[in-house]
Amino acid sequence: MTDARPPENLRYTKSHEWVLAAGDEVTVGITDHAQQELTDIVFVDLPKLGKNLAAGEVALVLESVKTVADVYAPFSGEIVAVNENLRAHPELVNRSPYAEGWLFRLRRTAVGETDSTIEPVAYAALTSTPERAH
Repeated sequence: MTDARPPENLRYTKSHEWVLAAGDEVTVGITDHAQQELTDIVFVDLPKLGKNLAAGEVALVLESVKTVADVYAPFSGEIVAVNENLRAHPELVNRSPYAEGWLFRLRRTAVGETDSTIEPVAYAALTSTPERAH
């Protein structure tokens, strides 16, 4: 398990992707919260280079011992890189979701597209679960 607090240098989606912007390109992965919910990831169905995606479209599928989960494009764009290491080592998504476990890079193509990502503090509030009395 990694640090429960989401890194401050990233933006987040309500569907549990993280986004790191560098110019018109963004690197995308899933959050620590998401990888914990999925448990052991055993396969990553990486997208093809050059594939164009609309914001909110399924970019790839993760398979874990527990379930199958979609990962969505946070913005419209073209896939310009994928993390080839995940083909042989999908467990990197669990072990290092914010570094070695990144999933893909997207070059944004929609000028003026609304940014629906959220700040780290808002994402932390979204994923915190208050103690429940039993």
